[in-house]
Amino acid sequence: MKPSVISSKYKDPVSPVIPRSRRGASPDTVPLLPPLKWAGGKRWQIPHLRPLWEPHTRRRLVEPFCGGLAVALGLRPGRALLNDINPHVIAFYGWLKRGLRIDLPMRNDERLYYAHRARFNEQLAAGRAKDRETVALFYYLNRTGYNGLCRFNRKGAFNVPFGRYTTITYRRDFSSYRDAFARWEFTSRDLEKIPLERGDFIYADPPYDVEFTDYSKEGFTWEDQVRAAEWLARAYKSNPGEASSEDRYNVGRMFVEGGRDDDALIWLSALSEGDALRAVEYLQHATAQWQALGRPYDQARTLTDLGRALVLAGDAGEARAAVA
Repeated sequence: MKPSVISSKYKDPVSPVIPRSRRGASPDTVPLLPPLKWAGGKRWQIPHLRPLWEPHTRRRLVEPFCGGLAVALGLRPGRALLNDINPHVIAFYGWLKRGLRIDLPMRNDERLYYAHRARFNEQLAAGRAKDRETVALFYYLNRTGYNGLCRFNRKGAFNVPFGRYTTITYRRDFSSYRDAFARWEFTSRDLEKIPLERGDFIYADPPYDVEFTDYSKEGFTWEDQVRAAEWLARAYKSNPGEASSEDRYNVGRMFVEGGRDDDALIWLSALSEGDALRAVEYLQHATAQWQALGRPYDQARTLTDLGRALVLAGDAGEARAAVA
């Protein structure tokens, strides 16, 4: 069984509200939405991804950058390896797997927010990042902070300011996640250390290549983007995916025709053949689509996309020259 590789770049906000379980519904059919606010979520992709996933539901879903869990919770795989470079996100999910209940005060109050933020940073400095109190504080900060951002300074301290929400709904009981997470493994490690299995279905959504470089203490730089592209290319070339080039082309089109940038198109198309020329053809198609929609397309960004396409085709030297 050969693994499939799907990649994406652009994100939309998602709702953190979790609907009540339907009486008599099995754990696999009870709707579960992402428990965190996220500066980028993928719920909008689920109707497009589900047809690609359904023929492979017996595979293990692997996400090197699982973020807000919109894809995993939308597809509900039986088995999953969900990784993220942000250890605090993974610590939170680890507690959800155990059935987290939060008892600390939670209000949309600026004074309380900064008190909880200071306590959270004290916990991190003391090496208690995985404690129940710390992950509960992380949830509160995520729900209450500005725009659902997750940002750390170089010393590793959370520094997102107080948000400007009129009302916030806080959840205290996360036990409904326990069954869904039972066969999901959560890790926080460098993507090159993720243990892949033959037959894995890989969905990759790397952090932005401009903003959010402070998503974790170590950041995620352009060099990390290149490493991610090369890692995905190796993963695909060593075990070509089941999905056809046309499937990847259609996934790419939804980004362009939906008014989104075409990074995902380039990642997908280059992976489809490992062919730089083919990737550039897709880039030209994407640019034409953007022009037809009357949207400006920056030449510098075009070069960045071309560079990423060449990296995925296996020639990092040409890529660096293209974006120099």
